[in-house]
Amino acid sequence: MQHARRWPLHRSHRPRPAAQSSDPRISPIRYRDFPYRAGAARLATHSRRRIAARQRDTPPQKRFREIKAMSDRHARRGALKTLGLAAGTALLAAARSAHAATPETGALLPGGATHLADLTRRLAAAPRRRDFKTVPMILERPDQWDHAALAEVTGYRGGPKQVWDNTELGGPWLNLMRNSLNAQIWSYRHPDFLVVSATHGSAHLALFDQAAWDKYGLAKFAGAAFPTNTLLDAKPAQSKGAQDHELPDGAFSSHDNSLAALQQRGVVFLSCHNAIWELAERLDGANANPDKLPLDALAADLTNHVIPSAIVTPGAVGTLPELQQAGFTYAK
Repeated sequence: MQHARRWPLHRSHRPRPAAQSSDPRISPIRYRDFPYRAGAARLATHSRRRIAARQRDTPPQKRFREIKAMSDRHARRGALKTLGLAAGTALLAAARSAHAATPETGALLPGGATHLADLTRRLAAAPRRRDFKTVPMILERPDQWDHAALAEVTGYRGGPKQVWDNTELGGPWLNLMRNSLNAQIWSYRHPDFLVVSATHGSAHLALFDQAAWDKYGLAKFAGAAFPTNTLLDAKPAQSKGAQDHELPDGAFSSHDNSLAALQQRGVVFLSCHNAIWELAERLDGANANPDKLPLDALAADLTNHVIPSAIVTPGAVGTLPELQQAGFTYAK
């Protein structure tokens, strides 16, 4: 087997030693001195000449068609990119609409409540489903309630946690939860104390937005003290003396008993599907069903009007054992 003969490099192609330098970091042979640089330059020149010759030999009409085809390809590529961006924007908007908008919460959390603040952020990001067409009397699948948000609550391990069994709209339920928060945070030094309201009965009316109150006349079921859902409204005390928890008429006093204030303190409100279904039955029986919806569709519409920050459960009373097994203390 014969090997290709290797001709000796002409001395003009041999590496030339660089001028010696006192700096040890400078190599004695520089990159530009190697002979393959000349070969690469010759190859590039040859390629350019071939391309130029091919263009000279190509008829003008053919060259025009080639250039036009290239332009069309670029135009199609640009159009596809534009369509892709538009589709991506639409998908992003759809994904955002799947997450019900949750108002900012946690503005009144105490200093040092790092675990509770983290839970508040996760709950704000958790999806809430409010696009039902119909719902059954008994929920059987997790996608029929706010499963992800409820799992965040049951999985909380940041500190003491208490669940309240709240049933009376006009009762002292908001005041009791506020008192419990104050004692745990400032008396017993538990800033990450979590309060959950298992809301059902007439108290559940507080978890419907004002649009539902207006559409279905819920004030008739709430009593004379509630011509509108005033418990959702922020009170002046909420922005008064937020840095001073001892202020008698401040954000932590009885002057600020509202859902809005308690949510800013990290309180979680659970909605009850059973209460929603029973209210749908009452509305239908009282001829307060303006759209003449069947019962499953009426219950679905009520569910869609539950405030976004609340967590819809299969049933408040049925969820209490789940919370107790997760370490929550029961309070009534």
